[in-house]
Amino acid sequence: MNSRSENILVELGADGVALVTLDRPAKRNALSLAMWREIARLFAELGERKDIRAVILTGAGGHFSAGADISEFSAVRHDARSNVVYDDIVDAAVRSLRDCSKPTIAAIRGYAVGGGCGLALACDFRVADATAQMGIPAARLGIVYGVEDCSLLISQVGLVNAKRILYSGRHFSRDECLQLGLIDIGAEGAIDGARELAAEFLGSAPMTVSGTKLILNAIARGEARQHAAQIQSMIDRAADSDDYREGARAFLERRPPKFVGR
Repeated sequence: MNSRSENILVELGADGVALVTLDRPAKRNALSLAMWREIARLFAELGERKDIRAVILTGAGGHFSAGADISEFSAVRHDARSNVVYDDIVDAAVRSLRDCSKPTIAAIRGYAVGGGCGLALACDFRVADATAQMGIPAARLGIVYGVEDCSLLISQVGLVNAKRILYSGRHFSRDECLQLGLIDIGAEGAIDGARELAAEFLGSAPMTVSGTKLILNAIARGEARQHAAQIQSMIDRAADSDDYREGARAFLERRPPKFVGR
């Protein structure tokens, strides 16, 4: 599956790892409103595909994303009412990435700031090369960040570091990001490092991974009771699955299991 729409390129490798590239290098992959809408649609689709085992999100031209396309703001985010509509679209994109049932990895080169930083935080993991710079310049634009983005930031870096990042509005180097917890893994090459990390998950049962992601995220957000029925359904599906039986057989036969996701 190779596809392109709204400046977003999707490539699926033979190993089941999808590489999603924000492809607007002339604007450092600044995110247009159309791109935000497409991200929401795309990650919902990727989460449903049985042939995809993990997703890497990156940017073209040496940058992850410079954030929202500010040149559009006079048309699409010019007052309180349009700001609410805009934020709803952005939140839908962030939730779609956050809730994608596949393991998601941000491969960060260059800028991952503002909305680009938010997309990286919505991924399960962040791998970055030495050129990476992350930050949220809302305080320098007169914008107050919403609950969705602030929740992701606090979950990743804690309250004090979240305040430092938001109050200052500055960019942080990769080494600073590693110290703050914005980045999980430093690598010589961001995409190669992300692929190495994804390879750790490819031998695991897909339903175990997706169920575990659902449960851990629900616990982290304090929503385990709210999602109790969905969680129990995932547990039951795994217990009734062919993969569960295959895992037991493979263990007894001392061989690697061959999971198919059902």
